[in-house]
Amino acid sequence: MFKVITRNYSAEFERWTDALDAANALKPECKNWLQDIRIFDGDDLVWIYSRLHRYPQYIGAGTYNRLARLFIFEAMLEEELKQAAKQETQENQNQDNQMS
Repeated sequence: MFKVITRNYSAEFERWTDALDAANALKPECKNWLQDIRIFDGDDLVWIYSRLHRYPQYIGAGTYNRLARLFIFEAMLEEELKQAAKQETQENQNQDNQMS
């Protein structure tokens, strides 16, 4: 479970990509030099963005590699689900055409 936290905002996400998208969408709201956006994986801080750094910081040894692999896995899973839904729709249309 991933949690995105910043001033006046907190949300939990099942997927890393959803948490990352939410955090990136909050970047324009991060106007104060002392304000930051954080992503936690459970109780562990894994990602932080602030105006003090040009790019987001990944916290912890091996965190970037682990989250990059998770991002790729989630993207592949999403693509498989889309393909399965597309195939199911085509099968339903074929059945409807045969019944007509």
